[in-house]
This record gives sequence, C-alpha cells and structure tokens, in this order.
Amino acid sequence: MANPGMPTFDQLRIFLAVVETGSFAGAGRKLNRAVSVISYGIANLEAQLGLSLFDREGTRRPKLTIAGKAVLAEARAVSQGIDGLRAKVKGMLDGLEAEVSIAVDVMLPSEQLGRVLRAFSAQFPTVTLRLHVEALGAIAALVLDKQAVVGISGPLSFGMEGIDHVEAGTVLMVPVAAPDHPLARQHPLPPGAGRDHIQLVLTDRSPLTAGRDFAVSSSRTWRLADLGAKHQLLREGIGWGNMPLPMIEADLVAGTLVRLQMPDSTGGSYGFAGIWRRDTPPGPAASWLLDQFVSSAEDGGAGFATV
Repeated sequence: MANPGMPTFDQLRIFLAVVETGSFAGAGRKLNRAVSVISYGIANLEAQLGLSLFDREGTRRPKLTIAGKAVLAEARAVSQGIDGLRAKVKGMLDGLEAEVSIAVDVMLPSEQLGRVLRAFSAQFPTVTLRLHVEALGAIAALVLDKQAVVGISGPLSFGMEGIDHVEAGTVLMVPVAAPDHPLARQHPLPPGAGRDHIQLVLTDRSPLTAGRDFAVSSSRTWRLADLGAKHQLLREGIGWGNMPLPMIEADLVAGTLVRLQMPDSTGGSYGFAGIWRRDTPPGPAASWLLDQFVSSAEDGGAGFATV
C-alpha cells in the first residue's frame, strides 16, 4: 500500500486559496502569484497525496472531488494551527500594545463597562483605549475588519467563522411600555397581544444580519439603530419593546415605564461573549481587559434572548 508524501504548508495555502476564490486565477491574485505557479503547486500537492483534488473536466471553475472535500477540512485545521502559532509568537515578541481598540455591545450595562474601563486605566496608564459601542452584528464586523482587536458581543457572534470567543455573562431583557400604553393598561395580557401594537426594534448597522429579525412578534414595527432613542420613544408611549433591565430599572421604580407580563414575549437573558479574530489574538492589555469583563460577570446566568 502506497503512503502519501509530505505536502508543504505553501501547497496547502495554495489549495485553500483556490477553494476560497473559486479559481486558479483568483488564488493567484490572492497570493500574488502567477497562475502557472498556482497550477504547479496544486499538481505537486496532488502528486504528494496521490489524489485528484479538483475535477477540471467540463467546467471553467475547478470543482472539488470527493477526496478534495475530505482533504479540505484537514488543510483548514493545519492552516488555523499555523495561524495560531504565528499569532501567539507575534504577541510574545510585540509585548505590551500601544493602543487597544474594543467594540462593545450596546446592551452591556453601563455600570459594568465603566467599572472595567476605570480599572483598565489604572492598570495600563500608557495604553490608549479606543471604544466602539454598537449593536448586534456590528461588534463582530468591527473585529473581523480589524477595527477592533477585541469585542464584547451579543450572541450573534457565537460560532462565526474566524472568531474565537469566551462567555462573558448575560443581561436580563424585559418587555416594557409607558404606563398609558394600551398594553400596560390591559390585565391580563393574552398571548399575541403585542402583535396589534407598534414594536420598537433595534436594528443592525452592519451587513452581518441584513434581512433578519430577532424577537419581532408584531407586524407593525419601528426600526431604530440607537438604544437610547428606543428608550426615549418607549417612555413617550409610541410602542412597546424589549430593553435590558439595568437600563430601565429607574423607570420601573419611577413609573415612567411598566414591565409587561406578556405570556408569549417574556424577554429572557441576552448572552455576551468576549471575541477576537482567531488569527490575531489579543495582546497582554487586551487579554487583561477581556478577563475583567469575564470575571465581572461570573455570577451571571447562561443562555440568551434577542432584542
């Protein structure tokens, strides 16, 4: 029985580039190589493995064979392992960052954010901090685009390609409305009562969740990209919606908002995760920052609901 040869990492990179771009020419552009070099690299890889990885008959675009699909998963694992090794060594060589950029989900309680950032300022007085506050998929988008090295994201980033994460607590979401809103005056609320009234819904400024709705139960919606604006419109009695409990606790005490006992829209826990690009792990200061968010939320529960 013949044993396969030893493919080089460069051959695997060429193979992955062809798969990702869909063509030898695209792989050449991605890797800044001539098409002939790409073709030669794939031929050598196939010779090393003793397998045909692409079916080139009857199509202008290379199509993975059954064997190619099997090899693809292993090639990706090797590539990710090498990326992780290089990124870890780079972090050790670079030392402390001059600047840390972080993207934070707007649902994160402001008291928790302030407490962690105050401790960061004391711990790393020479490190500049750049803070982005966004909603839904925009946090992961900033991390993927390298505009933020780490993020405190909602649940939409869980399992996202190229992103690693660690759980970082939850916040309780509750449905609320102004006291003079029809839903606040109706007791008890039957299932489906929210469908007949305007629901104020937070929208995503990134394309990651374009066209998707989360926890929307009404056919009448107003879409807002700002949580503060949503809060104010709720107090004005324009509609009902889910809000993080810490943000509206004072309203519930003062009576400017009322928690709705909706049997089919009960809110729930919105889960947070500390996230970073798999190929660009955080340095010492950013890692410390993530650890602080995780430790400050250790008493939180698990699970999440959407907004």
